Amino acid sequence: MDGLGDADQNDDGTFPIEDDSEIVPDPVSPEIIVEYPDGSITINLGGIKAQEKDSSFDDNLAEILSGAELASLADDLLRDIDEDDQSRSDWLEECAEGIKLLGLKIMKPSSGADASGSVEGMSRTIHPLLLEAALRFQANASGELMPADGPVKIRDDDQDDLGTESDSLAECLQKDMNHYMTAIATEYYADTDRMLLPAGLHGSGFKKVYRCPIRRRPVSESVDASNLIVSNTATDLGNAERITHVIKMRRSILRRMQILKAYRDVDLGQSVKPNDNAVDQARTEQSGVRDISGNPENDPYTIYECYCLLDIPGFEHKENGEITGIPLPYKVVMDKGSRQVLEIRRDWEEDDEMQQRRETFVHYLFLPGFGFYGIGLQHILGNSTMAATALQRIIIDAGSFANFPGFLYAKVAGRQNTNMFRVAPGGGAPIETGGLPINQVVMPLPYHEAGPGIVAAQQDIVTTAQRVGGTAELQVAEGRQDAPVGTTLAMIEQATKIMNAVHKRLCRAQAKELQLFKKLFQAHPEDFWRFNKKPATDWHKQKLLAALENNDFVPAADPNTSSNMQRIMTAQGVFQMAQASPGMWNLQEVQKWILNVLGVDNPENLMAPPQPQGPDPKAQAALVGAQADMIDAQTKAGQLQFTAKNSAVEDENRDKDRQSKEKIAALNLQRDAIIHKQNVQADLLKHVSGLASNHAAQNKDIISDHAGQERQLAGDLAMQTQQHIHDRKMQGLAGAEISKGNP
Repeated sequence: MDGLGDADQNDDGTFPIEDDSEIVPDPVSPEIIVEYPDGSITINLGGIKAQEKDSSFDDNLAEILSGAELASLADDLLRDIDEDDQSRSDWLEECAEGIKLLGLKIMKPSSGADASGSVEGMSRTIHPLLLEAALRFQANASGELMPADGPVKIRDDDQDDLGTESDSLAECLQKDMNHYMTAIATEYYADTDRMLLPAGLHGSGFKKVYRCPIRRRPVSESVDASNLIVSNTATDLGNAERITHVIKMRRSILRRMQILKAYRDVDLGQSVKPNDNAVDQARTEQSGVRDISGNPENDPYTIYECYCLLDIPGFEHKENGEITGIPLPYKVVMDKGSRQVLEIRRDWEEDDEMQQRRETFVHYLFLPGFGFYGIGLQHILGNSTMAATALQRIIIDAGSFANFPGFLYAKVAGRQNTNMFRVAPGGGAPIETGGLPINQVVMPLPYHEAGPGIVAAQQDIVTTAQRVGGTAELQVAEGRQDAPVGTTLAMIEQATKIMNAVHKRLCRAQAKELQLFKKLFQAHPEDFWRFNKKPATDWHKQKLLAALENNDFVPAADPNTSSNMQRIMTAQGVFQMAQASPGMWNLQEVQKWILNVLGVDNPENLMAPPQPQGPDPKAQAALVGAQADMIDAQTKAGQLQFTAKNSAVEDENRDKDRQSKEKIAALNLQRDAIIHKQNVQADLLKHVSGLASNHAAQNKDIISDHAGQERQLAGDLAMQTQQHIHDRKMQGLAGAEISKGNP
């Protein structure tokens, strides 16, 4: 070989290696290339291989491998990347056509020099069917995935830990994470918004989540699908053989990465202006923005950041100390123009025994396709847009030519100064007819406006396409305030089913993106609070790791509801159900929930205080039952007590009854005596006054008789009174003996 003679060979026929590395025979390797300081190389076909090279896990292996190994690796990767790029060429062409169908470029009517129009003045407008669908998707997805107060909410699936401290820590984590996503990582909302339009149009959008060494924090940036080269034979990012991110990097950024030791510090020479793919060319044509810089210093470098599987000599996969030949995941960064490798790093977690590839990219998928890239609105509505565009141009051109028709004229009238006549309203233009009637010299072409069949056909195409693309207007219970709730909800479900499925896929992708943020914060906890001047709590490493371990980041968007209008219509259906059966609903809570759906802050302040409600029938029945039991017990106790006191009370009552009867009898006797006396006196007075003159003597006798009678009555009364007193005493004695127990 160059620089060595036969005398320099070893006894076994191999050449000596003049560096510090040791070699051992390896029957598996067919050859080995060794470089020497003077530029010569040795190729040994005897099968020797360098021993395992020393490095730490996070080292840049491009600093360790030789130049020949790096060059060979770069050649192999560039060839494989080119094959991956070729496998998606048809998809890129369709994306370019989809961009053109948006109609973002102002197209003037065709002119005589424009070969695209067969007749001068033909319309070149594009029907906004695809543009409307793309804009609606982008606006709706942006509003759902990026609410104003932050895209993150916290989920804690640990039902055993429901303490106040854990809840407070979760609230602080959610507040500061949303602050990070909205105020610190300001690129998140902008890049997500930028990603959604091509994601809906082309079917695939990508986000790259990584820790930026320049910004010293985790970032999530959008990656255009045309700049993420993946073989179309892969089904998803997890099983792709290679994932290559094409980065157009400014010279200043590249130099910063070299100073930070992220890239190998080598001279890349003059940057080579990258070749735009079909998608880039279509975007440039539609936007009208072109790079016309003539200074090569301003041209960016085309950097390939390739996430691939490699079997690097000296860093092989081993099982029980034996080399298995299994390729391992690495991140390889190289400049396409100079073919220089800038970085090679292990792309798995250090404590991962299975050495699985780290997740860096997130695929926002509109609709799963037949290959790696998704199906977008351009595929669903592209043909319909072209058909609607063709019919729209026919309608416009027919109307234009019917109102301003061209004409044919006889050669005899060709002596005119011009063959273009523009007759203003109320004006005229002279024409030579050669003596012929003018209607025989000039004849308008038989243009006529588009018929109703063409207009109906275009409308049918547009309506069908809108329904297929999920952009049709929801005519739910239009004109009816009493539409059945079940019918309303069924129409909502049917009209939004397609976009609901798309929304669920977007929410799953955002959830994965937030999980990647969580892993980066677990690896670098200080990034979480480094730029937060007013955190919700005093974070430190152990506290943040504990919070991240117990909680998960999930999207704040509801995966079951794809739009705010759908939520409003659902709320309307719930309110109708509540009105139909008010006894089964808490109407105030229903109205509060509806106000929250409408986005009204603090709905409690708008509602009247809750009115006191009647007692619960079940509780009231239970209370009545308890009271009845208590009353029954009290009744039984009262009966026992009454039985004990009943005899004494009855005796006392009998005594009082007898006393009352005696008093009443005495009073009756006195009353009768008084009444009798009064009657007798009245009779006497009456009799005396009548017979006074004639019977004076008799009156004396009568008076005397009456006086005797009165004495007799008084004596009788006295005797009755004494007899009554005697009876009373006897009854009292008898009662006393009875109370003493004597018969």
